[in-house]
Amino acid sequence: MIALSLAEIAAVLGGELRLAGPATADTVVDGVVDTDSRTMAPGSIFVAKPGAETDGHRFVGAALEAGAALAIVEHPVDDEISQIVVADAVAALADLAREVAARVRAGGGLKIVGITGSNGKTTTKNFLARILSDEGETVSPIASYNNEVGAPVTMLRVTHDTRFLVSEFGADAPGSIARLAGLVEPDVVVVLMVGMAHAGGFGGIEATAKAKSELVSAAIPSGTAVLNVDDPRVSAMRGLAESRGMTVVGFGQSDAADVRAQDLEVTAAGTTCLIEAAGERLPLRLRVLGAHHVNNALAAIAAAGVLGVSAADAVARLETVEIAERWRMQPLGSDRVRIINDAYNASPDSMAAALRTLAQITGPEERTVAVLGAMSELGETAGEEHDRIGLLAVRLNIQRIVVVGPEARRLFISAIGEGSWDSEAVFFPDQDAAFEYLRTELRDGDRVLVKSSNSVGLRHLGDRLGELFS
Repeated sequence: MIALSLAEIAAVLGGELRLAGPATADTVVDGVVDTDSRTMAPGSIFVAKPGAETDGHRFVGAALEAGAALAIVEHPVDDEISQIVVADAVAALADLAREVAARVRAGGGLKIVGITGSNGKTTTKNFLARILSDEGETVSPIASYNNEVGAPVTMLRVTHDTRFLVSEFGADAPGSIARLAGLVEPDVVVVLMVGMAHAGGFGGIEATAKAKSELVSAAIPSGTAVLNVDDPRVSAMRGLAESRGMTVVGFGQSDAADVRAQDLEVTAAGTTCLIEAAGERLPLRLRVLGAHHVNNALAAIAAAGVLGVSAADAVARLETVEIAERWRMQPLGSDRVRIINDAYNASPDSMAAALRTLAQITGPEERTVAVLGAMSELGETAGEEHDRIGLLAVRLNIQRIVVVGPEARRLFISAIGEGSWDSEAVFFPDQDAAFEYLRTELRDGDRVLVKSSNSVGLRHLGDRLGELFS
């Protein structure tokens, strides 16, 4: 964070400053700002966020021991640390992020990018951060820090030397993207796709599209919207962007795209394609598994182009990326038994894409094995969407379908109904039972996909399998 005095921070937050030890109102802090006491270091600011399971106020002492110089609290605590007492710690975190980003931007050197979409946010964020990092100091979220805590915490990592802030915005309810993106008003916004992820929480896919469009409305009027022209709901946001005076850059695989890909070829080593951008035709050898990541790469190339990076430089930098993120199409195991751990999250779109990738990268002498758990947050469409994935797995001729957990049982039943019987599809109530089966069932030449929503936790099963067959 930039250097601010305790008095300045208290004024920004509208809180009561309570000093401790040798600190004065003029004492300056410039360390990490976080709600996790374990990340504290000398000069850090600890935000005591109340939670459903625990209360951050219980960890103020631990933050102090780790070197924190200030605690933002909702009620005074007895620890010997300076405190700013506020009505709402999470709102205070957002207020501080807004102020810090505004001060850095006022210096003229900071450009801000916001990314949203039902799938692909974290991969695109990582792609774009990799491209921009060679241009100057770039701040981007750790993992999927895209909610009411993670987004401000990321924003607060900027300094006066930061050239690019790449923010990822998830949505847990209508208005959440508008609120978070409104803290920084991005110069460039990227909308990847509108799918069924989280649709249950929004009341349907059209409501999801409206929520994603909040990012376009949050951008500065002179900004640029980078939109997926292959997704009609995203492409329709062009009118909103242009009505605000924004420039629109389209990406995708259709002729309407300004940045597009052709001639895709998917192998176990990654995906190759031809990129067309700004009059250039460039081969791209993307090492990240899955054809669906090509669109994420296109979005990153397009956004980087808006910020002055040539397509040739962007492509060269993307070719150095080995994995999108841990637990996202992450290759594990060995050449004998290859595990693809993609169980950080799952939606109908990403589940289908991962299954298609598994089928594409498996040779004629190899066997496809899909270890599948539930997709969460689908609301009343959950049963129907699990049915569709079960049917797709069979139609792709996935040779072993291993379904884990009672919430995914309908997927198993659908696969059986489609003709995957005689042990081709099996069901296990938990990860341990599935692991014991797979430990003896998997053999040389197997290509294994592990896929579920984060809440199901199959990523840990994927790690266990990766270690077993490494």
